[in-house]
Amino acid sequence: MKIWIDADACPIVIKDILFKAAERTQTELTLVANQSIRVSGSRYINAIQVKAGFDVADDEIVKLLQEGDLVITSDIPLADEVIEKGGQALSPRGELYTSSNIKSRLNMRDFMDTMRASGEHTGGPAPLNQNDRQQFANHLDRILQKHKVSE
Repeated sequence: MKIWIDADACPIVIKDILFKAAERTQTELTLVANQSIRVSGSRYINAIQVKAGFDVADDEIVKLLQEGDLVITSDIPLADEVIEKGGQALSPRGELYTSSNIKSRLNMRDFMDTMRASGEHTGGPAPLNQNDRQQFANHLDRILQKHKVSE
């Protein structure tokens, strides 16, 4: 299993949790972004810079993703593609996207897009809080532990 990060919008605090987990579990982790990203000298952590453009990083992640890999993203359409390809998707807030919840998330996303397009001010997501970080770390640990047991 590899971990892929949709890095353009991933909060730094979540990246830090991921970097520590990759080192601790010796799991390959790759950040994919359309901007240059500095990574530590770890042999487990690397970055791929893609061209700027709508969904270019998402497309690269889907192209490189293997069945069973984990993708960290808040992008619901990307999470849907990951699940369809046999991967796992986890949001930076610790929500595990699954085949049973992704379609309802897509429908809600599309509804909110329609509301915003009609001029409705829906506001953005709440700031990432300590509970979100803890939920993310707990889900990540469970996924990594489950993978380690299945090796």
